[in-house]
Amino acid sequence: MSAHVVDVPCASKDYQVHVGRGLVDEVGPIVGSLLGTPECCIVSDDTVDALYGDRVQSSLAGAGIEAPRITFPAGERNKRLATLETILERIASHEMDRKGVVVAVGGGVTGDMGGLAAALYLRGCRLVQVPTSLLAMVDSSVGGKTAVDLAAGKNLCGAFLQPEVVIADVETLSTLPASQLTDGCGEVIKHGVLADEVLFERLAASPINSAGHDLDELADVVARNVEIKRDVVAADEREQGVRQMLNLGHTIGHAIEAASGFVLGHGASVAVGLCCIARASAAEGWCAADVPGRIEACVAAYGLPTDTDIDHDTLMGYLAHDKKRSAAGYSVVIPRRIGEVELRRVSPEAMRSLVDAGCGTSR
Repeated sequence: MSAHVVDVPCASKDYQVHVGRGLVDEVGPIVGSLLGTPECCIVSDDTVDALYGDRVQSSLAGAGIEAPRITFPAGERNKRLATLETILERIASHEMDRKGVVVAVGGGVTGDMGGLAAALYLRGCRLVQVPTSLLAMVDSSVGGKTAVDLAAGKNLCGAFLQPEVVIADVETLSTLPASQLTDGCGEVIKHGVLADEVLFERLAASPINSAGHDLDELADVVARNVEIKRDVVAADEREQGVRQMLNLGHTIGHAIEAASGFVLGHGASVAVGLCCIARASAAEGWCAADVPGRIEACVAAYGLPTDTDIDHDTLMGYLAHDKKRSAAGYSVVIPRRIGEVELRRVSPEAMRSLVDAGCGTSR
């Protein structure tokens, strides 16, 4: 059974996030206790399906829930409308009704694909998130954002749909490639900088991507990250104000991620973006002088990059397509100190100055 249950109250729906060990085999009982025995479809990429598809399907069957499996090719490059159409056609072929449930089992791409399919099928059915990557557990599975990528940029086509429940089994992290576990740590560090200096110091002192890290302690860290995101999402479900604070490190980070052709992972890109905006903030006098060094040291301790050598004109080209950009400029989240951030509106010219001050300067 789960060691942690985090309540997430939202205007559209209240739900719980279960975090612990062995929860893959508890998906059926948890779903059954909440939703009865609805029609379900399991959505996974082909990599995760090979690892956990049988167990999730068997757990649901044990609760009296028949759940056919729908798979798609793994990878961010497949988070596109064509893949979404295939998933929707497969759901329709199983004649699932509006009270049915999409059970998204996998990382952030699967959570987005399954979530958006649930938001669109019959104008909205129900969703259960079963994240199997650290990045998905601490970030994308909580909060209701679902999206696919367009040629113009990442996550430009999407919808909000809060899940019925999130079930995060930290034992699944043992099957992640080390590089993916490390990548997810970028968002974990971000949450510490955003809202919890004690968590940040804990992360800096004992990197959670180290070999043989205790799973119960990892569950503790995941649950604390979920609480931080919960507090922000509950206050601003549709990202009209305070929820934008979760974009700390993302404005420059997304540009770096896209400019790399998505070779650099999302978490690693956020880590770089976090370091870059900290250096730029210090240059502007917006944050305490020790902030960049402390963030860089923590990021480096995880083996994550702290800077980028991407040309600044290239970065500005990608920033022009940032979904948070408006005619007035950019919303940029500034780390005032570890555990406290501030949202600032900056002009395109000021954004260029931040890129120049923060990127490619720490070599």
